[in-house]
Amino acid sequence: MPGEAFTGPLEKVGDCKYRIPKSYKPGMRVDGLIYADEVLIEQIRRDNAPDQVANVAFLPGIQKASLAMPDIHWGYGFPIGGVAAMDPAEGGVISPGGVGYDINCGVRAIRSDLTREDVQPRVEQIVTEFFTRVPCGVGEGGTVTFSPSEMRRVCLEGARYVVRRGHGWEEDLERTEAGGCIEGADPDAVSKRAYDRGKDQVGSLGAGNHFLEVQAVDEIFDERAAEALGVAKDSVTFMIHCGSRGFGHQVCDDYIKTMRGAARKYGFDLPDQQLCCAPVESEEGQQYLGAMRAAANYAWANRQLLMALVREALSRVFGKPAERLGLRLIYDVAHNIAKMETHTVDGRERLLCVHRKGATRAFPAGHAEVPRVYRDVGQPVIIPGDMGRYSFLLVGLPGAMEETFGSVCHGAGRAMSRTEATRRVSGEQVRRDLAAKGIVAMARSWKGLAEEYSGAYKDVAEVVQVVERAGLARRVCRLRPLGVVKG
Repeated sequence: MPGEAFTGPLEKVGDCKYRIPKSYKPGMRVDGLIYADEVLIEQIRRDNAPDQVANVAFLPGIQKASLAMPDIHWGYGFPIGGVAAMDPAEGGVISPGGVGYDINCGVRAIRSDLTREDVQPRVEQIVTEFFTRVPCGVGEGGTVTFSPSEMRRVCLEGARYVVRRGHGWEEDLERTEAGGCIEGADPDAVSKRAYDRGKDQVGSLGAGNHFLEVQAVDEIFDERAAEALGVAKDSVTFMIHCGSRGFGHQVCDDYIKTMRGAARKYGFDLPDQQLCCAPVESEEGQQYLGAMRAAANYAWANRQLLMALVREALSRVFGKPAERLGLRLIYDVAHNIAKMETHTVDGRERLLCVHRKGATRAFPAGHAEVPRVYRDVGQPVIIPGDMGRYSFLLVGLPGAMEETFGSVCHGAGRAMSRTEATRRVSGEQVRRDLAAKGIVAMARSWKGLAEEYSGAYKDVAEVVQVVERAGLARRVCRLRPLGVVKG
């Protein structure tokens, strides 16, 4: 349970790797592996999320190990920061708990020709313009309401659909994971309730840990990769973090009910009912995959439309079109998703269902799914930190393919609950503290701002250092926040 300390075995088996042996619990099919250093593993142990890593190891068809990234913390069924790959040929399953409620929550990073010198005097104006133009907060609708037939197109085509409607550039799709559209979505597998919740939320930020941030590059670690990504010292970037809003939440909620029945039907003996699942190739498994892909495409459409609003806002502030400001997408990465991918296990290639819940894909240079523009340096990996410190851009390394099914962390990871955060600080205090650091913050809710204060998160620099030391990804640059919009 959350709040309890993990008392099971954690054996150090590498520089930044700890093992939970499958002997820990009868029924574990594979070991658990957690990527962490000596400092982070003590934080992780206090959260009891390692017990969830062990529970995931019970799932049928799981390959190699139940994996967890250094930003791991307690989640629904799977820990947040969990990675697990299932082989359908061995009865492998798909579990909504391994994707999460915010399907395809993800991050989109935008580079610019603007410098810190250009932006610093106008940060408050920029943040105000974002806050005015970009719908954010609990229940806030988006800038476009889609008809039922248009919603089906969003589900089937994702970001491609909104780009064709004039909300972006073709090159945006080339720099988005899966081209902004995962094939195999099934609009008919989505409930009417999900459509009702999602029809007016495309182009909205939402609340919770979602944000829109203005950042400056303050340190370069890899000049060659930085040049490929289009960033330089003191250049300014913009980061969007959001997902599939109420649409994805409803899809998850609907299919957790379905999967509870499926788990009983297929006779699965699960240590936690939140791990309810069905074989990937079963009727229930295919229905969930079709609905989940629809929600993933919805999320890519959402972030695409949000980027269009960011471009409009910055054009208004600087009096120049987005093209002249160099507002080009660096990349868009998905978290909270299950994808069919080919990976090598025991010396042979297998088609696996890879669950990444609070984890990011990190494919290396030369991989066919890395956009051509980045093929020589590796897939960009975007790791946001808390709004008071820094974020990082990285690129994937071959070690990720060998060890983690091409996966790394997705952020800093919470160090305390939202309830505890609001008990310790007020939103007004957080805003004053950020202002003292030169960071302009605007939010719909003081409570929401308090929930996201820096102390509620691990230090993302420590998290990123672990994945680099483990050979999973390499740092390219560090980004310091100048301004942030929260829901």
